[in-house]
Amino acid sequence: MLPLQLDVQQAIGIFLGSVRDGFVQVSAFVAITVLLFGYLQYRTGGRVVEFLENNERLQPIAGGLLGLTPGCGGAIVAMPLYIRGTISFGTVVATLAATAGDAAFVIIALAPEAALYAYGMAFVSAVLFGYAIDWWGLGVGRVDRAVERIGRPMTDGGFATTSVADGGPSVAGFEMDGHDHDHERKTSGAMAKVTHGIHVLWWVVAIAGLVAGVLYLARGAPEIPFEFGFSFFGLFTVAGLVGTTLSFYLHFFGRRFIGEGDAGRIRESYADAYDTFQHAAMETSMVTVWVIGAYLVYEYAVVLLSLDIGALAAAAGVLAPLAGAALGLVPGCAPQIVFAGIYAEGAIPFSALVANAISQDGDALFPLMAIDMKAAIIATIYTTIPAAVVGVAVHYFWPFAQFGFGVL
Repeated sequence: MLPLQLDVQQAIGIFLGSVRDGFVQVSAFVAITVLLFGYLQYRTGGRVVEFLENNERLQPIAGGLLGLTPGCGGAIVAMPLYIRGTISFGTVVATLAATAGDAAFVIIALAPEAALYAYGMAFVSAVLFGYAIDWWGLGVGRVDRAVERIGRPMTDGGFATTSVADGGPSVAGFEMDGHDHDHERKTSGAMAKVTHGIHVLWWVVAIAGLVAGVLYLARGAPEIPFEFGFSFFGLFTVAGLVGTTLSFYLHFFGRRFIGEGDAGRIRESYADAYDTFQHAAMETSMVTVWVIGAYLVYEYAVVLLSLDIGALAAAAGVLAPLAGAALGLVPGCAPQIVFAGIYAEGAIPFSALVANAISQDGDALFPLMAIDMKAAIIATIYTTIPAAVVGVAVHYFWPFAQFGFGVL
């Protein structure tokens, strides 16, 4: 029987570590990516979304490119596009299957050749599978009915293999009808002024977290002790703790005073540059809440259940890529980052890395989970299929599918 033991000091350490690491390793990168996409929308007057709406045949390719962006920011911006009916379900699957996640930064830094091949295979298989879903369905309806017990989806016709039904779904109380809405910021009252100040501070901390995150990867993803001095470790610790705290404030309280920034939705346009920053901050704050939750569940499970990810993933023979694909079912980047680190140590075969690269959805699944849990479950099931197929094929036919391929 597994010893389910966890002392208070260890529990606090896991909690603070997850709160710190989640923001620096994930949220800071997400913030920049979401901001860049939003700013592109602002400068082009919404023509990016309009292009996707008018070019349905290119959507799985566009989704694959968004997912291929290191980190999860590119894939995160695609999820609201599905909710509002802009892209197809096949495009969602292509985006998630191609998602490199934050584990990509580890692989690119420590095994660049492996990253090139693994994410190249992920992109090709993701796009092909996305088109196959849009053209032939591939049993989406049957899987849809299998998870019907989860509850009525918040989207209207959200699993269509073409764009969502005309008229636009209603999401979490918002009418997604494509018409302009009032996005004016609430500027009256003391709390509104305080919250706007916190929003500005959030961006300062996010930039500091991004610097810490880049340095962290450049140093080979080392263990980070808790430190509050003027050093890299101090920057990492302070940015992580403060950033998560401010994110929780903005998500749970700040939106009451300055507006939620349409988190979880794609805006047609933005009033000004500040509006773009606010949307990115609120979107990232929502993702941060889910990321920290996933980090905590994963870290506590590893300790309480005495899980050894390396031993599980490095199973002999063809089970290795299947284990990598199965691990990708776990939402978030925490287990995938661990997996990438183990691969860089030469403990996992390349076939398992490829399968995990295709199967993992990273943090992009969280916005979809927050808005439509049923769609998220079906999408993550479908990304596992090409992961298992390609992973097993690499195991049998790729001449370099052994341990340590491409590791520096």
